[in-house]
Amino acid sequence: MNLKIKALTKSIWVFHAACSPCNNCDIEILDLLTPRYDVERFGIILAGSVRHADALLVTGVPNYKTAERIKKLYAQAPKPCLVVVIGSCACGRNMFRESYNSPCNLDQIIPVDVYISGCPPKPEAMIAGIVKLIKKVSSR
Repeated sequence: MNLKIKALTKSIWVFHAACSPCNNCDIEILDLLTPRYDVERFGIILAGSVRHADALLVTGVPNYKTAERIKKLYAQAPKPCLVVVIGSCACGRNMFRESYNSPCNLDQIIPVDVYISGCPPKPEAMIAGIVKLIKKVSSR
């Protein structure tokens, strides 16, 4: 097993990228960092720069402006970079599917590893998604 991949099973540094969200998912993500859920005990912390991150956490609907920025963020991230999308909007554009400003789904812009749907998803669902991601990484 690659050393970088093995390290991802122990601690994942996450960079949060917002593609024009309504902020409901962002509030639930912040709830993960509170003492009630405390994902930092699993080694998951928010990174200040995508260049230091192991995973890219994306919320919101990609539009024409954010699609290019997400491509650039993904290109700047060290590889292998895991991509987690949170919320129904990021997973499939939900109510913005027919919008003039939403060109495509996020998985058509960058490769996505885990989808955590819900509007907004509860912290328990996000933790379950991260556990699935860790299992997926450890099986590589």
